[in-house]
Amino acid sequence: MRIEQLGEGTPEVAVVAGIHGDEPCGPKAVDRLLLEDPDVERAVKVVVVNERALERGVRYVNEDLNRVFPGDPNAETYERRLAHDLVSELRDCTVLSLHSTQSYARPFALVDRVNAVARSICPYLPVSQLVETDKFTKGKLISHPHTLEVECGLQGSPEAVDNAYDLVRGFLAGTGALPLPEGKNPVDAGEQDEVEVFRMDQPVRKNGGTEFEVLVENFQRVERGEPFATADGDELVAENPFVPVLMSAYGYEDIFGYTAEYIGVLGN
Repeated sequence: MRIEQLGEGTPEVAVVAGIHGDEPCGPKAVDRLLLEDPDVERAVKVVVVNERALERGVRYVNEDLNRVFPGDPNAETYERRLAHDLVSELRDCTVLSLHSTQSYARPFALVDRVNAVARSICPYLPVSQLVETDKFTKGKLISHPHTLEVECGLQGSPEAVDNAYDLVRGFLAGTGALPLPEGKNPVDAGEQDEVEVFRMDQPVRKNGGTEFEVLVENFQRVERGEPFATADGDELVAENPFVPVLMSAYGYEDIFGYTAEYIGVLGN
């Protein structure tokens, strides 16, 4: 785990990258920020976490790091010990955790539950959707207090790196560590798109098969009776209306993604 700091003093703001070794956008974005060495108004901790997995270009070494928080300092597995060390580093910090996905090209944010942190910071981020993960937070860093997770774009794409950089800058502006870019004001009408809020409901299971295709767009409502995916050429049809979130053909082994419900607009 590599730890850097911008500014002087004890950081109360942290950016986390590289939880998964096959998601390089976060480490590349924070390295770009560190190279610029901006003058920050609050100290910022930058953590590149799973260096072993990043070096190998794999999601994890022993087990998925984002399923074993808060970790255990005496665990046999590398990731479980690493989880404990990371939680210790993030104590008393407001945290942005950078990820990428196979499901959606544009960035979006996720939180355990919509709270004051989400309401205050999301308007500064280049996102149009915020997802409450609710009951799907066990073992994930997102369950850590004052943590906001972002999916920066498609895994391995250069656009995800650029998005991650913009998300970090927005987060630092939202936490008072950096000034807003010139001409940007999230509270001005028209400057920031409305952020739609969704709540995860159920996983969409594959139930066998080897070849898959997703037929719908994430965050676009699927109606009852509408085909939403195929498994070995057979169409799967929605039994009830839902909004797909994190839906992809091969992003997960056993599920396509999740159903969600539309809650409303952030701040309303």
